[in-house]
Amino acid sequence: MTSSEPAESLRPPTGTPSKLKHHRARSFVSLVLLVVAWVLAPLCVVAVWANSEISDTSRYVATMAPLASNPAIQDAAANRITDLVVQELDVPSLVNQAGQALAGTRLPPKAASALQGLLAGPVSSSVTSLVHTASQKVVTSSAFATVWTDANRAAHTAVDNLLSGKKSAAVRAQGDSVVLDLGPAVDKVKQQLVASGFGAASHIPAVNAQFTLFASADVHKAQTGYRLLNAVGNWLPVFTVLIAAGGVLLAARRRRALVAAALGVAVGMLLLGVGLAAARHTYLAHLPDGVSSSAAAAIFDQLVFFLRHTIRAVGVLGVGIGLGAYFGGHGHYAVKVRTWCRVGIGWLRERSGFGLGPVGPWVHRAKRWVLLAVLLVGALILALWHYPTGWVVFWLIVAVLAAVAVVEFLDDPRTSGSAPPADTSARLAN
Repeated sequence: MTSSEPAESLRPPTGTPSKLKHHRARSFVSLVLLVVAWVLAPLCVVAVWANSEISDTSRYVATMAPLASNPAIQDAAANRITDLVVQELDVPSLVNQAGQALAGTRLPPKAASALQGLLAGPVSSSVTSLVHTASQKVVTSSAFATVWTDANRAAHTAVDNLLSGKKSAAVRAQGDSVVLDLGPAVDKVKQQLVASGFGAASHIPAVNAQFTLFASADVHKAQTGYRLLNAVGNWLPVFTVLIAAGGVLLAARRRRALVAAALGVAVGMLLLGVGLAAARHTYLAHLPDGVSSSAAAAIFDQLVFFLRHTIRAVGVLGVGIGLGAYFGGHGHYAVKVRTWCRVGIGWLRERSGFGLGPVGPWVHRAKRWVLLAVLLVGALILALWHYPTGWVVFWLIVAVLAAVAVVEFLDDPRTSGSAPPADTSARLAN
C-alpha cells in the first residue's frame, strides 16, 4: 500500500448532486443488505442444524447415542423399568408365599393374615430393591446402548412429526411427547432376575416400557419456525452469503462494510446462544410431572450439541474475519500493528542469518498471490471440515496467521533491489 491510499480512501465523496445522490442510494442499499444478512445469519445456523440433525435419521441417532452412558439417563431408565416390572409382579402372592414359608399352615387364619400384613412392607421393599439392582445392571451394560440406539432410530419419525407438525404422527408420538420403547430392556431385566434366582420374574408378560424423550406443551409453539427453516435447508446460508457480499460490494468503503458484516454475524451468534439458553430454561420449567429434569436436561443438551458448536464456530469465524479485514486496512492502529509486525519479523530474519537465496526475490514478487493462496487454502480446509467447532476455527485462524508470518519472513525486499513498503518505515516514527 502507498501512503497516498489511506488519505485517498478517507476523502468524502465529491461530484455533482446526481453523483452524490447515487452514492447515498448505494450506501443505503448496502446498509439494508447488511442488516438483512445480520438477521438471517442466526436463522442459517438453525436451518442447517434442523436440516442435518432432525431430518436425518442417521445423524440424529449418532447424536443421541452417547446418552446411553449418561448417568442421568441411566438412572431415569432404571427407575422407569423398575416401576413397570414391580407393577407386573404379583407382590401380594409373594407376600403370601413368604408368610407360608415362615409360619407354615399351623397358625390360625387371623394370625396368618396379621403376619402377612407385617411382611407386606419388607417383601415389597425387597422386591423393588432386587428389581432396581437388576435394572441398574442392565442400563449400565453395553446391551443397553444397543437398545437405546434402536429405540431412538424407531422414534426418530415421531420426533420429526412432532416438530414439523405433521398430522400423520407415528404411534410413538403422544400429544406433546415423544417416547422410546424400552421393552427389550425390560426383557433383559427379566432374564437378569431369573438368572439371580428370582423365578417369579419369568411370569412377567411382555411390557411396553415407555421412556419419555421429549415432553413439553411449548413444543408446538416452535413448529411454524421449524417447518420454515427445514424447508429452506442448506440454501439459506448460500442466499445469506450472497446478500452480505452484495452489501459489501455496494458500499463506498468496502473494507469497513466487510468488518461490519463479519462482526454483525458474530453478534448474531451471541444473541442466538443467549436465545438457546433461554429456550433450555423454558423447556425444563414446563416439564410434565414425573419427568426427570436431569434426564430432560441431558437430552436437550445432547440434541443441541452440534448447534452449540456451530454457533461458536461461526461466531469465532466472524470475529476472525472482522479483525482480519480491519488490520488489513488503512486505519491508524491497523497500519501501526502491521508495521511493528514487519519490523519484528525483519529483525528475526536478520538475526537468524537464514539464507533466502532465490526464494526471497520470488516471494517478494509473488507475495500477493502467495497470501491469497494461503487464505484460499484456509477457507477450503474450513469448508471441508465436518462440523468444525469454535476451537477448530480458532486454531485454523492461528495457522493462517502463522503462514502469513512465514511468507513475511521469506519476503526480503532488499534481495529484489526494491525499497521497503511505505508504511514499514515512514510510520515507525509515529
